[in-house]
Amino acid sequence: MTIRFLLHPAFILDRRAVAALAGSLAMPLVLAQSVTPPTLEPVVVSASRSEQTRFDAPAAIDVVKVDPFTAMSPLVNLSELLSAVPGLQVRERQNYAQDLQISARGFGTRSTFGVRGVRILVDGIPATMPDGQGQAATANLAAASRIEVLRGPMAQLYGNAAGGVVQVFTNNPPRGDEPTTGSVTVGAGSDGQRQLGASIAGGNDVIGGTFDVSTYSTDGYRDHSAAERTQFSGKVVVRPSAATTVTALVGYFNQPKSEDPLGLSSTDFASNPRQVVPVALSFDTRKKIEQQQVGVVIEHKLSASDTLNARAYSGTRQVFQTLSFSGAAANSSGGVVDLDRNYAGLGLNWNHKTRVNDLPLNWTLGVEADNLRELRRGYVNNAGTPGALRRDEKDTARDLDFFGQVDWTFAPRWRATAGVRSSRVRLAVDDHYAVTKDNPNDSGQVEYRKTSPVAGLVWSATDNVNIYANIGKGFETPTLAESAYRANATGPNLGLLPSTSVQGELGAKIKSGRHAVDLALFDSRSKDEIVPSSVSNGRSVFQNVDGVQRRGVESSWLAKWDNKLTTRVSYTWLDATFREAFSNAQNATIAAGKRLPGAPQHSLYSEALYQVNDALSAAVEMRAESKVFVNDINSEAASGYAVLNARTGYAFKLGTANMFLFGRIDNLLDKQYAGSVIVNDGNGRFYEAAAGRRVFVGLRAAL
Repeated sequence: MTIRFLLHPAFILDRRAVAALAGSLAMPLVLAQSVTPPTLEPVVVSASRSEQTRFDAPAAIDVVKVDPFTAMSPLVNLSELLSAVPGLQVRERQNYAQDLQISARGFGTRSTFGVRGVRILVDGIPATMPDGQGQAATANLAAASRIEVLRGPMAQLYGNAAGGVVQVFTNNPPRGDEPTTGSVTVGAGSDGQRQLGASIAGGNDVIGGTFDVSTYSTDGYRDHSAAERTQFSGKVVVRPSAATTVTALVGYFNQPKSEDPLGLSSTDFASNPRQVVPVALSFDTRKKIEQQQVGVVIEHKLSASDTLNARAYSGTRQVFQTLSFSGAAANSSGGVVDLDRNYAGLGLNWNHKTRVNDLPLNWTLGVEADNLRELRRGYVNNAGTPGALRRDEKDTARDLDFFGQVDWTFAPRWRATAGVRSSRVRLAVDDHYAVTKDNPNDSGQVEYRKTSPVAGLVWSATDNVNIYANIGKGFETPTLAESAYRANATGPNLGLLPSTSVQGELGAKIKSGRHAVDLALFDSRSKDEIVPSSVSNGRSVFQNVDGVQRRGVESSWLAKWDNKLTTRVSYTWLDATFREAFSNAQNATIAAGKRLPGAPQHSLYSEALYQVNDALSAAVEMRAESKVFVNDINSEAASGYAVLNARTGYAFKLGTANMFLFGRIDNLLDKQYAGSVIVNDGNGRFYEAAAGRRVFVGLRAAL
């Protein structure tokens, strides 16, 4: 919640209303005050690792501007900010024990917890581990300044499991004559939601810092779904010289309580979507998380043409989770998970800018290495209390990647992009559990090596029309969790292969004085796709299948009709299917043509923002999705839905303080629908209910 500068609240609100909502397509809009210059095209770095405008980036990339002071939302989950991005699904599960579900163009839909198939970074530091499993909740949105979302072949240059990239950038501290600032936030809402936060930021041209702390708790929409969490983030920027910038980052995330109500069967969901299944209460299903992380990012300009960027980070994460079964059987891993994780990483890249025939040529070379070590223990679940030990092992995941990318404007209106990433990922299990006749030593390791090339072309047909095409290869290794079990045997499934894909994309970006349109057609074909073979009693065994295709269309349109009304529409058509038949361990044959579970065919978002006057603004949102199949065989599906949300904000002065009062109503018409699904759940409990009508009101004050 850092405020870079303080102005009259009328200007702050108007800037938010126009600039933040125009962020993802970012056409040059004129602010309400005629003396204010047009909004600048936002700069992105995710597409080529060097600065360029979003319009010129040779890929499908959206920028969501975030102003934590004037956001008409509590900024608790990424789902509040990314609904308008086409091709991206962000599902708020109403279950803080399992985190958000995020998928990009159908990649990541099978994840039952955490984020799979989409890489997440915060200020350049990965929130996705070397095995491809990531967490979204640890990104502190109250400190964010913008979010970049990259889809398509260019995302493959981020390595393992990069079906898409979501990168959060936080606010920098004040510089020069900008004043030291402080702010506080209070908020409350339906289902016992409570929020409290504070921030402070200050500095000069040599050193500055910004620090933010917040707490959030809820009683939960469903029974047995209460949660509490505390977040702290700090950022210190030091500029010892004009050529060098050192950024130190620290983060703390503590979620001591997050009850897990589990999914519901179709019958239970229809009768009472707020209920909890009895086993969740008898085994007291819940999760506790605590994470600490530090990092440093250094940028040094060797010359006007050459820049070095280096990063180093380290962190720990402790997880305690009780599952909905006892796990007392001799070959079971237990119904209680106790996980201690240590992780660290290094990265270095060199960016060079030059000119050939007086036209730009930029290239980047880099290396990244990341390491994850976790001590995993499993215990019998005695009504929510750990019992006898059933699992004791040390798991490791390491990666070492080299990459290069070149961006060459070889003619005034033509630009070529090419890149390659060579990746090595190693997974290992060191079994410490007592060796018996029924439980042999299951230690082992496996290494995956893949090279991911990408090539693209951009044609600037006019100053306001860019047309681009990309093609590339990517891969996705099994995670440690997906490799944990073998069919009819103990020990990890180290024979599971990484999924590989070939992706193509054709897109256009068009802007004019009042309108901006983006369009992208994409196609992806995968081999060795990782899908469940059997799911029962907490054990998910996975297998590889061929012939998975994801193809579709993304489109978005932003229109600034006058100085008061701004509208946005985004639509995604996704055809994600199994093109070849296969069988699973339940003796079920999945016929060719079945749809991937968790991937809606149609997704629509629309929004109208109205600037009532210099201080007051209001917006109405509509989200709609077609039905979503919940398992590979497509025997059940969550029904399609359309919901309305509304939000408003009012800026005013109270003495010397700038104040911002905001409120939002989600699910305005109180519609009953499944906000997310648990794909291929072995107990048939596929459905997680979205909240009914919910109100949240908050007040922010800045000094």
